[in-house]
Amino acid sequence: MKKTDVKKVVLAYSGGLDTSVIITWLKEQYDCQVIAFCADLGQEEDLKKVREKAVKTGADKVVVEDLKEEFARDFVFPMLRAEALYEGEYLLGTSIARPLIAKKQIDVARKEKGDAVCHGATGKGNDQVRFELTYFALMPSIKIIAPWREWKFRSRTDLIQYAKANRIPVAATRSKPYSIDRNLFHTSYEGGILEDPWREPPADMFQMTVSPEKAPQRAQTIDIEFHQGNPVAVDGKKYSPAEILACLNRLGGKHGIGRVDLVENRYVGMKSRGVYETPGGTILHRAHRAIESITMDREVLHLRDSWIPRYAELVYYGYWFSPERKMLQTAIDQSQENVTGEVRLKLYKGNCYVLGRKSARSLYRESLATFEKEDVYHQKDAEGFIKLNALRLKLQSRSF
Repeated sequence: MKKTDVKKVVLAYSGGLDTSVIITWLKEQYDCQVIAFCADLGQEEDLKKVREKAVKTGADKVVVEDLKEEFARDFVFPMLRAEALYEGEYLLGTSIARPLIAKKQIDVARKEKGDAVCHGATGKGNDQVRFELTYFALMPSIKIIAPWREWKFRSRTDLIQYAKANRIPVAATRSKPYSIDRNLFHTSYEGGILEDPWREPPADMFQMTVSPEKAPQRAQTIDIEFHQGNPVAVDGKKYSPAEILACLNRLGGKHGIGRVDLVENRYVGMKSRGVYETPGGTILHRAHRAIESITMDREVLHLRDSWIPRYAELVYYGYWFSPERKMLQTAIDQSQENVTGEVRLKLYKGNCYVLGRKSARSLYRESLATFEKEDVYHQKDAEGFIKLNALRLKLQSRSF
């Protein structure tokens, strides 16, 4: 791609260190128009200031779009219905945001007749893959600029120096160069002192949760209502998808719920430490599992569970718009048709305990499960069941 071929670029802009530097760098290197696209995913920033900063650092146009409801409804909730966990711990808060941002970048590029898109992801990370797979899936002809794979800078310290030289205001410093990503679903932290996996994260780093030690001494009980796998109400009050995440974030954060410190396997091949806060997501994950336990058929549940690692990989690796993810989603959503009911939980000191679950569509029958006297289940029938299932084991002994 020749630099002279690029006339108008749509940049995924956050106002952070990387993308603040990128606007100036694009102007220098490509001599092009830059449209800064900022997605409001619930990061709780002053987006008016973000807009003003983009203009001051050289953006020709700034587009800010409120995507909180779409993010929760069409991206987070489908993933929660799938019970997606990457490597058993990570609820994929950063991973699931990237395809939505990239999708909207393509929408802006079409509307504004842009000929290129740009992101601030490094050449070492997963986000570059997530952004670019989405670009290719939705607009294969679009040109892609990935500054971290082009420019001379080798570190965030280099970026801080460049920003200072060019009078670009940034929040990062040499002493605290975290990479922070926040949205309605979670906050993630990488880089700086966190690169030492033996070193404890600083206590003042966290934004969404108090430490469990400082959480209230008294537990809080809440009820969450589900309809076909989606949460719809908390303590009897109906909420929109984004509102319910915000509500549970407040409750979970207050009780220190949802912190994860994980060394994960990046798609590009290296291991990386990430520290995450997902308070509302952690509560919903636990509650959703509980309501599934009484409303889903055993074999349907086990089959869906067998797909969890693969589904989580697809999200983590950036294949949200792939045909295989869509196929799995269709089957998973079919499994959720009867996942309707209510779950009661206790929030206390970083933990989320299930206290009860109920549903009009429950498959649980006390008359079958009881250890007391009943006339429904004939225990003698189990003898033949066991003998038939033991037949192949007997054959292995060669003395049968």
